[in-house]
Amino acid sequence: MSKTKRSYRAAFKRNAVKLSEEKDNVAKAARELSIGAQLIHRWKKEQDEYQHNSPGHGKAKLTDEQRGIVRLQKELCDAKMESEILKKAIGIFSTSDSKNLSS
Repeated sequence: MSKTKRSYRAAFKRNAVKLSEEKDNVAKAARELSIGAQLIHRWKKEQDEYQHNSPGHGKAKLTDEQRGIVRLQKELCDAKMESEILKKAIGIFSTSDSKNLSS
C-alpha cells in the first residue's frame, strides 16, 4: 500500500498553525484536520523562519533580496557568455579578413 503525497495551499497551512496555537496543542489540531502533527510543526517553523514570505510547498523560499541576487548572478553569467561569443566572432572575422586582404 503506497501513500500518495498530498499538497496543501499556503492558506491551509497558515490556518493549521493558527489553530494549533489557539488550542495550544499541535496534536489536537492535527487530529481535527486529519493531518500529521509533524506537518504543523514544519509549517510553523517555516512561518517563523520566513514570516511574510512563507514557502508554499515546504521548500525553502528565497527572500526578495535573495531572488534579486540570483537574478543578478544569472544576468552576469549571460553577459560573460555573450562577451566570450563576441570575442570568438571577432577572432573569426579578423582571421577571415586577414586572409582576404592577403589574397
